[in-house]
Amino acid sequence: MEISDRTMIAGHFHEPDTYVTKRPQGRNDWLITFTLGGEGYFVTSGKEQCCQAGDITLLRPGTPHQYGTRKGQTWHFVWTHFPAAFTETSILPDLDLLILSIESESIRERIFQAFIRILGDSRERGEYWHELCSSALREILFMMAQQTSRKVDARIEEILHILSVQMRQPIRIDELAKTVGLSPSRLSHLFKASTGHSIVDTLNRMRIQQAALLLEHTDRSASEVCYDVGFQNYNHFTNQFRKWFGVNPSTFMKEKR
Repeated sequence: MEISDRTMIAGHFHEPDTYVTKRPQGRNDWLITFTLGGEGYFVTSGKEQCCQAGDITLLRPGTPHQYGTRKGQTWHFVWTHFPAAFTETSILPDLDLLILSIESESIRERIFQAFIRILGDSRERGEYWHELCSSALREILFMMAQQTSRKVDARIEEILHILSVQMRQPIRIDELAKTVGLSPSRLSHLFKASTGHSIVDTLNRMRIQQAALLLEHTDRSASEVCYDVGFQNYNHFTNQFRKWFGVNPSTFMKEKR
């Protein structure tokens, strides 16, 4: 099949164990799959590799292969064929078949939603469908690259995500621990061992970094920014800001603006 520079097709399959695809010559485009449930397999260079829920696979153009549903299983997955010209693939390991296990639930959901956007835009074929699909695909590839370079425990990665999206809300260590199936003491120990900081210090650092950006690039007052980023006490905000930047928020704002 001849693949043009703009060819991008996607699908969402739920297949029984009779499902199999054989391509002894490979294809001249990339194939990326994300398993939602059940089990599938890929065979390249005579080696069979399994993929389960949370596994994302990337198959290089020109690679002879076979894939399908494992015997006695069903395979629920989303997939996309995309052009060989995608330069973002160069940031990933140079393998004929890359299989990554995504353990973080938030990353799994983000990848799935990106696939859903590709599915919708590639079918709708609006004026900018290819650009929208490409943007979602690049998001997936960058998340894959981040997974290959980041060595943080998936549970800690999940906590970091929760802190970032719920930055303005009060935190409870026991609730965070319950989310990732750890005791509060075990989570606190593992978090500091992984990041070098406590959970509270990490949250405060996120808040102060965001506060610094708001102080420098908006016309918000220091007291407004304090509450924007989640601090309930201005004195505490000032102390934390001085801890991380060496000056108080008002001085920082005057210097930057």
